[in-house]
Amino acid sequence: MTENTGVKRGGAPGSRGRTTIADVVVAKIAGMAARDVRGVHALGSGSARAMGTMRERMPGAGSGRSATRGVSVEVGELQAAVDLEIVVDYGVPITDVAREVRENVVSAVERMAGREVVEVNITVSDVKLPDEEEEEEEEEGQRVQ
Repeated sequence: MTENTGVKRGGAPGSRGRTTIADVVVAKIAGMAARDVRGVHALGSGSARAMGTMRERMPGAGSGRSATRGVSVEVGELQAAVDLEIVVDYGVPITDVAREVRENVVSAVERMAGREVVEVNITVSDVKLPDEEEEEEEEEGQRVQ
């Protein structure tokens, strides 16, 4: 007869082992959740968005970077903290947008990553004015191809 000493068996198969979630995963979840809120025009500062747009047009450039632009996170084994930099549309109540962003980010990160979100800090770095769209379209049309 063979005796199994030192080997513990049992427990649910889903509890055997460890799951590690990378910071970039939580950052992408938070970024997508923030973008889903009505009134959020974009994430990141104006200069970060401009550099990101140029980077995305370059062949071979990383495609996932735009999902995390304007998002920074700290992720532990049980908790996460999120910092967001957003641009809001003109005319929307900024405090309402910030509240909805927080609720959406907390819900998404806790549901998808299983981490308690201890804080979501939001910096509103710009307001997108209605006439700025026309200026952006004109600038894009003037680019040399």
